[in-house]
Amino acid sequence: MLTLAELEVRRGATRVLRGIDLEVRRGEIVALIGANGAGKTTTLHAISGLLPVQAGRILLDSEEGEPLRLDRMPATEVVARGVIQCPEGRQLFAGLTVLENLLLGAYRRSDREEVKRDLARMAELFPVLGERRGQNAGSLSGGEQMMLAIARALMARPRLLLLDEPSLGLAPQMVDRIFETILALNREGVTMLLVEQNALAALEIAHRAYVLETGRIVRSGPGSALLDDPRVRAAYLGLGT
Repeated sequence: MLTLAELEVRRGATRVLRGIDLEVRRGEIVALIGANGAGKTTTLHAISGLLPVQAGRILLDSEEGEPLRLDRMPATEVVARGVIQCPEGRQLFAGLTVLENLLLGAYRRSDREEVKRDLARMAELFPVLGERRGQNAGSLSGGEQMMLAIARALMARPRLLLLDEPSLGLAPQMVDRIFETILALNREGVTMLLVEQNALAALEIAHRAYVLETGRIVRSGPGSALLDDPRVRAAYLGLGT
């Protein structure tokens, strides 16, 4: 579905991504793990059209035949093609209600009856959001805000969902709930590229994964294989060899 080919991205004079290759196939959860500053969020921002690409290609499968060059599109067009990012830190509209935040996720849609059905679906998937739909987003707990951020992204009906650090700052019990939700969504057919500092949790649910170090892919393979990789275990899982 998504292919990054020899992707290079700079921030000022710094070359953050150094010719990375990455693939996400339809129906997969693909994890991208690495230390802070490795370039994980930069990768998502490049895919989303939020950062310019200096070299390489970002290709998205198209129903029209030829793959689409996302690296040549503005962010608004990338969203229109169904690539939706759930950003690090949630970035909700704190002064708006839960319902208003959800509706903003569907701002490009004109199918009002389907939007209503999706709102009902979000309330089923995240019951707390249904209970607090009139409450301001800024008054929710961190875990509830993460649920709202995911639900807002789902309201856009993504072909590909980009998740940036969904467990950041959450208590362990809430992390478990968020990852259970990610798995459930994938079983329903949502394709995901997951950036996550919690490498153990990410690799446990990922079909495939990539390890990013200082802008380069240094390991890739099935999530289960990387869980058993001595270097990955020592560097990212704290499990030694």
